[in-house]
Amino acid sequence: MAKLDFTVKQIAREALPRLIDNLVFPNLVYKETVPGNAAKKGDVVSVRCPVRLEANDFDASAGISAQNLDNDTIDVKLDHIATVDLQLGAIEAACDFESVTRQFIEPAAAALAEKINAEGLALYRDIPYIAGEAGAVPDGLDDIAQASYMLDMNKVPFGSRCAVWNPLATSKLKQVPAIVNAEKCGSTNALRTGAIGRVFGIDNYMSQAVADHAPAYTGTLTLAADVTDAEEVTFTASAASGKLQHGDLLKIGGKTYTVKADAAVTGSSVRVEVYPKMTADKGAAAELVPAHAANLVFHPNAFAFISRPLQAPAGVESYVTSYNGISLRVVRGYDIRYKREILSMDVLYTFQTLYPELAVRYLG
Repeated sequence: MAKLDFTVKQIAREALPRLIDNLVFPNLVYKETVPGNAAKKGDVVSVRCPVRLEANDFDASAGISAQNLDNDTIDVKLDHIATVDLQLGAIEAACDFESVTRQFIEPAAAALAEKINAEGLALYRDIPYIAGEAGAVPDGLDDIAQASYMLDMNKVPFGSRCAVWNPLATSKLKQVPAIVNAEKCGSTNALRTGAIGRVFGIDNYMSQAVADHAPAYTGTLTLAADVTDAEEVTFTASAASGKLQHGDLLKIGGKTYTVKADAAVTGSSVRVEVYPKMTADKGAAAELVPAHAANLVFHPNAFAFISRPLQAPAGVESYVTSYNGISLRVVRGYDIRYKREILSMDVLYTFQTLYPELAVRYLG
């Protein structure tokens, strides 16, 4: 069998730009541009967040009121490793680096990006602010205008607003002349090819990774007690079993809340964490928003993508490369159990919702 005449360093440096080209969501949200120290899955790291400041009237008698920036750093857990692994014999058979790029590096980068995009877009579950109608495909300028209105109502900054639509919504929006002729934008290949256009101050993109959400609970829910600014509430449930899921939407008294964590029904009641804090009277009925596509419209500071260089394993050939807040490791090792060489490409990362009020879940 022929021996590789190129190194994992060459593979890593070829793979990272291709990975970045295939990423959509991480390229639209806040991320640290300087990677931190090497880490492993499960490590907790500190991340400096974009700061939100408030302008005040100057009071000459009282002087200025300096705002505290102590809360601009949060701790996050690096809980994801996306990996693609291939038996080395298949790569060696390709012989030249151009073939390896075509047969392994490009498909591996695309697979990593698909997984990372999907996990980022799953942050829709943290967003209670909604527009559109469940089951109705967004298909016109009125949908983008409604999303823009919701952002305006939440005082979202005008610059850098983005929307990521699923393929079905994109196919409809592409038929609107004003959108088809809109100026295209985007700094990477995935953004350029996925760009629909900039309309009403929103840059619109397509991703196959946009999630569908379907509630698992089918009964009725009523508040078991009066609540005021409550983060946890108890509902009386008509069904004796089932559960509410992270990302379920509850409408009560004209306001919408998202369920922050899965919660099982026990003894015809269920206690759930909600966002934002709920104020409502005992006996108020909660409407569970039906199944929908969870398109996202947002300002970049609503979410964060955090990546760290993976630690180099001992005793094997490895190389880690980083660019613009994204780190990729390539390892060549030997699996003694199955007596074969393996080439592995992996990324250590997590996503974090920073400011939910800067995003809208647009139902489809």
